[in-house]
Amino acid sequence: MIPSELLDQWQAGLTDGSIVPYLGPGVLADVRSTADGRPMPATGEQLILAMNNGQPMAPKLMYEFPRAAMNIELKRGRSAVTRFLDATYASRQWTRAALHDWLAELAPPYVIDINRDTQLQDSYAHLPHLLVLGCARIGGTDWRFKLYAHDGDSYAAIAPEQAVPGLPVLFKPMGSPLPQPSYIASDADYVDYITELMGGFAVPPFLKPRRLGKRYLLLGMRLDRDSERMVFSDLIHGAATGPAGWALIAEPTDKERRYCARMGMEIVAADVGELLREWTVELAG
Repeated sequence: MIPSELLDQWQAGLTDGSIVPYLGPGVLADVRSTADGRPMPATGEQLILAMNNGQPMAPKLMYEFPRAAMNIELKRGRSAVTRFLDATYASRQWTRAALHDWLAELAPPYVIDINRDTQLQDSYAHLPHLLVLGCARIGGTDWRFKLYAHDGDSYAAIAPEQAVPGLPVLFKPMGSPLPQPSYIASDADYVDYITELMGGFAVPPFLKPRRLGKRYLLLGMRLDRDSERMVFSDLIHGAATGPAGWALIAEPTDKERRYCARMGMEIVAADVGELLREWTVELAG
């Protein structure tokens, strides 16, 4: 059970921006295809199976989606991975995640979402906002992000210095199909992206001072894969201390406990479904 005072603290912090929601695959667990009812591929295993026509790949490739995506890229080209992600997240119709409906009501001014779907963007489609998409292995620029401004109707690409202060920021480090497909997917993507993230080139300059002193609420996010842990560690650079935030992990492993202790994150033994149920009870009370 999540203490009511913690729920109150999260609601206030998410609304005023002092707490940043960090969304992992678990927030999409209840999303289904409107055509056939199949779950939206979100976890690494789900993505691998979907990318490989429902068939498992070699055990070493099943360990993590970037490994499997790298294998497909080497065999069929990088465009094959992009086509798969576009077909999955842009060409199919999906039901809404309950977590996204909940977040839409709070409208946090800064959200990090490592999923590659568009539901977070849909939640803010009626509001002016800024969108940051991760990108990798591109020439002609030092940056490892693409920046867009949404005017409440459509997106337009902008330079970092054109960003309007105070607008909500949606940060999707692993990318999205909209407004133009941009993804971090294969091992090669992650190596390039994380290297530049550590060097400061994957975060827009205007966002660096804005994120100082923030706390983070990890939702639907496991911390047992190295690539996701490295991205997380760098994206929360400058976080508050005591604590840096909270991670909702119903059954954390010893590895996750040690990592969270090192990062200053408090583990709350609950999942997204429990959070939403208790929030509903809290509001009704």
